[in-house]
Amino acid sequence: MKMRRYKLFLMFCMAGLCLISFLHFFKTLSYVTFPRELASLSPNLVSSFFWNNAPVTPQSSPEPGSPDLLRTPLYSHSPLLQPLSPSKAAEELHRMNFVLPEDTTEYFVRTKAGGVCFKPGTKMLEKPPSGRPEEKAEAGEGSSARGPARHLLSTRERSGGRGGRRKWVECVCLPGWHGPSCGVPTVVQYSNLPTKERLVPREVPRRVINAININHEFDLLDVRFHELGDVVDAFVVCESNFTAYGEPRPLKFREMLTNGTFEYIRHKVLYVFLDHFPLGGRQDGWIADDYLRTFLTQDGVSRLRNLRPDDVFIIDDADEIPARDGVLFLKLYDGWTEPFAFHMRKSLYGFFWKQPGTLEVVSGCTVDMLQTVYGLDGIRLRRRQYYTMPNFRQYENRTGHILVQWSLGSPLHFAGWHCSWCFTPEGIYFKLVSAQNGDFPRWGDYEDKRDLNYIRSLIRTGGWFDGTQQEYPPANPSEHMYAPKYLLKNYDQFRYLLDNPYQEPKSTAAGGRRSKGPEGRPLARGKLDVVEG
Repeated sequence: MKMRRYKLFLMFCMAGLCLISFLHFFKTLSYVTFPRELASLSPNLVSSFFWNNAPVTPQSSPEPGSPDLLRTPLYSHSPLLQPLSPSKAAEELHRMNFVLPEDTTEYFVRTKAGGVCFKPGTKMLEKPPSGRPEEKAEAGEGSSARGPARHLLSTRERSGGRGGRRKWVECVCLPGWHGPSCGVPTVVQYSNLPTKERLVPREVPRRVINAININHEFDLLDVRFHELGDVVDAFVVCESNFTAYGEPRPLKFREMLTNGTFEYIRHKVLYVFLDHFPLGGRQDGWIADDYLRTFLTQDGVSRLRNLRPDDVFIIDDADEIPARDGVLFLKLYDGWTEPFAFHMRKSLYGFFWKQPGTLEVVSGCTVDMLQTVYGLDGIRLRRRQYYTMPNFRQYENRTGHILVQWSLGSPLHFAGWHCSWCFTPEGIYFKLVSAQNGDFPRWGDYEDKRDLNYIRSLIRTGGWFDGTQQEYPPANPSEHMYAPKYLLKNYDQFRYLLDNPYQEPKSTAAGGRRSKGPEGRPLARGKLDVVEG
């Protein structure tokens, strides 16, 4: 009997030693780079062992004794992006963490008169305007000897409650900026935000995380990086080795990150690699479409360090580009509600085919709301009403904030751009064959729709794949919010997005010349004749 007990005891000890050895074996593997041949056998196995899902680290408090200035972002390089050897760069990219930097750039200035002014939105005056007394920046005798003072503030007198006079300090705003501090852009001033009177500048700015899934929208991604590069603190970009239809595809964006194509913004990019296709995604394309955003959010946020609950999270499609001023407002102000959407200018095939109305998609909230209400699921943020989520009331009670959805911009004031199917004919062909199997009819299944000449005719006329010819309003290249500024500054490089490449006005066809505006782009034109051929 004793011998049997000893044998059982020894068997348990041996099993325990085997288990410990097994665990140490895989711990050792976590420090060794798998050969590509082994990694390709089971990407799910590799990802489960190598992808770091540790919780975010707490933020260090700001240093005391800082000058009397409100701080906003310093775009320093993250420890994430220390140089890697070329052989390790491609292997390590999807496992690296990203440390969000603290923001220290001075966007606001606090004056001795007690005002707080947003520097880019405040008019710098050399002398007080006529009929309005000014609060001098520096009082006292002899100030005039130092030259004309530059004034940020104006003071107005208003009647007090007991017949007295009360001075009210305000900043002098430049066109396009509003509010006492001149930091509220037009897209917020004319939005449906219900708490405009409660907006106040923050002492410490939020960090902004912009999450995107990428397929082959590399030109629009380049435009996004230039439009938002100085206000977004981390671009979380997800790429898969499968298309939304489930076919293999090359990791082109990872190649562009490592070969220096996006070197100017590399220090702000967190690369997410989706190495598998969801079960059932081929039969039901919406499964794959939803899973892309779920994986992007969960893997990306889990690898962000120094994240605060009140940081801003924005998830976009690759063809949706928010305007810089609206994103900067979210970063620098308290008092707005959540979740929020953007009214975006809609266009098809290029910015030259403007569509009626705006695209309004809920795409942002704080990190706290993303985790508590939406369960760290980006597709819920975009497609689910917050009041249908089980934890929204708990979030309201804990934070003391009443959740009210609102939208930056309006149908008359665009807060971004949505450029659908904005590619060359070859790019549209690739989009057709890559599209998910759920948004029917799936035009990529029809051979005649994939013909490049047919695609060129659609770009020329603005028609759709079902044969309809919609009447779009004439796009005016000189109109406000026609396209992101980076596109307009590089007109020749992105001409296929800004000027219809398959349509010419009568004056050009007859040998005339089209006038150009001050930035070298064509001036507004009326409805163009269709060129056959």
